[in-house]
Amino acid sequence: MYQDEIKQEIKTLLKERNAILLAHNYMRDEVQEIADITGDSLGLSIEAAKTDADVIVFCGVHFMAESASILAPDKTVLLPRLDAGCPMADMITEDGLLEMKNRYPGVPVVTYVNSSAAVKAASDICCTSANAVKVVNSLPDGEIIFTPDRNLGTYVGRFTDKTIHLWEGYCPTHERMKVDDVARLKAEHPDALFICHPECNPAVVALADHVCSTSGMYDFCSKSSVKKFLIGTEAGIMYRLRKENPDKEFILASPALVCPNMKLTSLEDVRDALLTMKPVVKVPEEIRVPAKRALDRMLAIPRD
Repeated sequence: MYQDEIKQEIKTLLKERNAILLAHNYMRDEVQEIADITGDSLGLSIEAAKTDADVIVFCGVHFMAESASILAPDKTVLLPRLDAGCPMADMITEDGLLEMKNRYPGVPVVTYVNSSAAVKAASDICCTSANAVKVVNSLPDGEIIFTPDRNLGTYVGRFTDKTIHLWEGYCPTHERMKVDDVARLKAEHPDALFICHPECNPAVVALADHVCSTSGMYDFCSKSSVKKFLIGTEAGIMYRLRKENPDKEFILASPALVCPNMKLTSLEDVRDALLTMKPVVKVPEEIRVPAKRALDRMLAIPRD
């Protein structure tokens, strides 16, 4: 009953503020349940920029709210938990990237969207986990710098002849999933398909029946005739998978697949952000403009 009251309070506040509520696929179930839009980080920001809402409440982590501010500078972007960060995004700084660029002069930088606005601004083009291969292969250069995720960069390397210089960053949550966990579950459930995110360790990716982004997992599982899946990404994805496919079984590939930062945001946090109109995430123009350029170059690449 208490949760129902807060949800109603949030809905009322959203109308009063002309606000839209976005929730990343990894958020708590109850937060995803009341969101206007759920999805991956960049997809949410793109959708938010299209709306006539004045306020974007972004239930995710800090770099995601920055992306919304980059693409929708005229809107107020609220991040209910300012302490919701991303360890992988924190593994690279603008200064560190500039040092790497000095080591490889003239080599273009491809940066995963799971990064700060400042790092995006120092990059040539961005990518998502879904389009990373296409972005890398769209460049005419024979070598590239790929940041910050070494696992995604290693995966991309399987589909290109280019030389890839990797930044040694990674997602601690995906990295915690071990080969032994997956092998044991595959033996216990021989009728299941193992699908995983390319942020996983290459040894785990090698065991996958299908590798794709979070959004790709929803699509793949809904279209597949298979009835059982082992899921190799953050646990929050299970809510929508089960909701959209009630006739199918989904098993988390490892109990370690829980991101503490993604689980920080509660319904109370969402309500309080709307009440106080804080915390606000605003990217300064001197960073926003070059960061948007890197995102725009990615978005200009034709989709399949």
